[in-house]
Formats: sequence, structure tokens, C-alpha cells
Amino acid sequence: MSRPSNSPAHASSLNAARRARELAELADGTEVDVLVVGLGATGAGAALDAASRGLSVAAIDAHDLAFGTSRWSSKLIHGGLRYLATGQIDVAHESAVERGVLMERTAPHLVRAQPFVLPLTPLVSRGQAALAWAGFRAGDLLRVSARTSRATLPAPRTLSSVETRHMAPALRPTGLRGGLLSWDGQLTDDARLVTAIARTAAAHGARVLTRTRALYLSGSGARVRDELTGEELLIRARTVINAAGVWAGGLVDDIRLRPSRGTHLVLRSEDLGSLTAGMHIPIPGESNRFVLVLPQGDGRVYVGLTDEPVDGDIPDVPEVPETDIGFLLDVLGSALDITVTRDDVVGAFAGLRPLLDAGASGRTADISRKHAVLTAPDGVVTVVGGKLTTYRRMAQDALDAAVAAVGLAAGPCRTASLPLIGAAPPATLAGIDAPRRLVRRYGTEAPAVHALGLADPSLARPVVPGHPVTGAELLWAVRHEGALDESDVLDRRTRIGLVPHDREAAHAAAGEALAR
Repeated sequence: MSRPSNSPAHASSLNAARRARELAELADGTEVDVLVVGLGATGAGAALDAASRGLSVAAIDAHDLAFGTSRWSSKLIHGGLRYLATGQIDVAHESAVERGVLMERTAPHLVRAQPFVLPLTPLVSRGQAALAWAGFRAGDLLRVSARTSRATLPAPRTLSSVETRHMAPALRPTGLRGGLLSWDGQLTDDARLVTAIARTAAAHGARVLTRTRALYLSGSGARVRDELTGEELLIRARTVINAAGVWAGGLVDDIRLRPSRGTHLVLRSEDLGSLTAGMHIPIPGESNRFVLVLPQGDGRVYVGLTDEPVDGDIPDVPEVPETDIGFLLDVLGSALDITVTRDDVVGAFAGLRPLLDAGASGRTADISRKHAVLTAPDGVVTVVGGKLTTYRRMAQDALDAAVAAVGLAAGPCRTASLPLIGAAPPATLAGIDAPRRLVRRYGTEAPAVHALGLADPSLARPVVPGHPVTGAELLWAVRHEGALDESDVLDRRTRIGLVPHDREAAHAAAGEALAR
């Protein structure tokens, strides 16, 4: 099958008309090789893997692209340092390899190197500092083992107290001994990554169908409901992959998950001064856990994250408890020279990690992030666990199992070297004639997005004061990225909706984009 083009007129475009046409084809009895349920990173990744191997694919989600856990992450592509500290060498190495794949081959437009400062405050003992420094050096060895270049991820180093405060002016100077500088991968936006994966799958022929709810799964397909019309249909498939994340257990028997809630706060950038790096702030009383301060470059800073077990029914959108907000503000207060109060929190979000319940007691923070692929007696293949960084490998393992289970003829996996829509080498990206912010979000498609604003100046203006997203981006989301309603536009294709005040201000602009 041919490689996808970055032309906006190419088959990578997702929209309401395409969705309706492809649903009708399936309703008429068209059988696909692979049905994927769930369009988070792993499900979209499985659809891309299958389509790029020459298989026919339908991929469905009850809601939207990146509706679940994949949009609630820290927006980081981790190298696996945390897993080294807990002895999970295989998970750490896998994370480092997949980080390199994203940064150097498949999505260099969406993932860039992010510096992080660990401030050596009086709450960080010299022993803890030595342990952290050893960890950062070990993380650099992981980079080497993953064959990620030094040009992609610079070396860690120690900082003086002056250098530390220059990078993070909000730190309390009293007792500050300096800092430790490390590097990791930062996503422009996790939901945009999922959108790029899904559109690349579509460019290879996959039917990517949002608002399509699976009512019943079997090894030969699924009964589904079109959530826009209420009509039900049967999708016939030779094999089925359940990639529904925290909802996977509701579709297949005997899948036991132990979800964990990760909460982030959203602050205005001016509240924390001129941050030129992220921060690792040690959690008092913990030897290997940190609160992350993550500047986003759009006037916002994310602060996270918690790791708390969740019992009971799984909500569509997790609520953020005040206890999580208080915890994160308290940790911030342990290191900052300024006071960040509850009134400064302009937004908050929480995601649920789909951790496999292995029957062990203890904290969810201690459960392995290694993914699992499970095949039910009727042939449905379920993939759970893991994390955003390793989505591609999770998808590959799930598809390998599904193909083997029914003996499908499929080519080898190509996704480790297959660029996503918008991807190009850094030198090419640097030469694109479009605003840098658009290049970081759309890659080689940035000129096409920018052209919408040049053709209609009303689309060139930011839709919310103080936030850079323009009307052209909202229109692009509707025409090419499968956005079907205002929530798709504001909460996932852009992240305006993370701040309720901004979401309300952008409401009319989203409606106009949908009506064009």
C-alpha cells in the first residue's frame, strides 16, 4: 500500500461525510480483517499497524479520538527512568526505545526535548541528591542503549543555585544548593498525537469511526450502535482487538483492572514566572516520586500528578477531588518562593490508568506499567496496562497476537519507521514557512492550516484572549481531523477546554467552525 501524503486533500482527512460513508459500507455487510475497539493511542496504533501491513481495518470508539486516558497524561514521552529505580529493566528499556522512535522517526514534529530541573532544596538530602544524580546518569545510559542520539537528548548535568533559579525563578532561594538538569521527551499534545496516528491509519485505508459504540464483542465482530442516529449494525471481522483502556473489562469477561487516578492542575504561566524548564519537585517522605511542573508554551503550566486507586464504576470523564488539588499545591509550596493558592488553579484534569490487577495488594503507584495482551476463548484479543510512551509496541504485540490467533496473512510491522501525518526531519520542519507554533502542532501541514487564516482574516485571530489557538485551527479540526461537535473541537483537537472560562469564551467560535 502506498505511503500517505501530507496533502490535506489526501485520504488522511477525517470528517462527518467520510464517517457516514464508511459506516454504511460496514452496515451493508463488508467484512474487515481486523476490528479495533477503542481509539486512544493504543487502539489507533493497532489500526495503523494493521492497515500498514495490508490488512483491512475498522476502528471504532463510543466517543471520540483520545476521549479517555490518552488525553489526560502529563504530555511526556518518558525514557523509563522511574522503572529503573524499581528494577523493571525491561519496561525502562522499552520506554527508552519507543521514546527514540517518536522523537527521531515517527513524530519529531510533536515530540521535542524538554529540560527538567530538580532543585536541591533543604528537603532533598545529599544522599537523595546522589541517588537522583545516579538515576539521571543511568537514564542517559538508557538513551545510549536505545540508540537515541545526543543531539536529540542532551546529557544531564549539575547546576549552580544561580543557574537553577535562572531556569525556574519561582524557586525559594533560601537553602537552595543548586539543581540537577535532565532531559526527556515532551509532547506538544497527547490528543494531537492520537489524532495523527488515527489519520495516518486512515491514509492507509483504515475506517476510523467515532461515536460508534460496541454493544457486544465476539471473535468474529461486534454489534455496534451509531451514537449519532441510534441505529445498530453488525460489523463482521476476522479478528477483534479490544483496546478500550479502563473500559476493556466491560467488553470482555475475566479482565480485571485496577485503575489509578492521575490528577493535574492547570495554572497560568505568569503565576510561576518565566519558566525555561520543567521541574521535578520531590514529594516529601518519598524517595522516588516527584510532582512535575510542566510549562506548555501556550500561557499555561500543568502541575501533576497523583497516583491514587479508583474503585467502583468507571466514569466517562473522571472528576478531580479537592484532596488531589490540595496535595499538589502542598508539594508546590514546599519548593516555591511564591504562594500558589486554590484560586490560582484555573483548571484541573484527571486520567485513569488501565493497570492490570495481578491480585497483589499495595499502592497503585507500585503496580508494574508493563502491558499485557490477553486472548479470550472466543478469540477477542485485549491489550491493557502500559503507558502512552509505549503505545506503538503495545499495538504491535496486540496485532501480532490477533493475526496469529486466526492465521491472517499479514506483512511485517512497519510502524517503528513509519512517519505519522505531518512528520518530517528536523531540518525540514525548521524550513517550513509557517508560524513555529503551528509547525509544532501540525508539522508539514502547518502551511495549509495557516493558509486558512490568510484567506479569511477572521480565522487568523485567536479565539480566546491570552490563548494562541485560532479559528483556522478549529476549522481544520472539523474538515480534516474528524471533529463532530464542540467538545471534539475544544477538548481534544485543541486544549482550550482544560480551562472552563476559556472554553465558554470559545463556544461561539467552535459552533461557527462546525457550521461552515
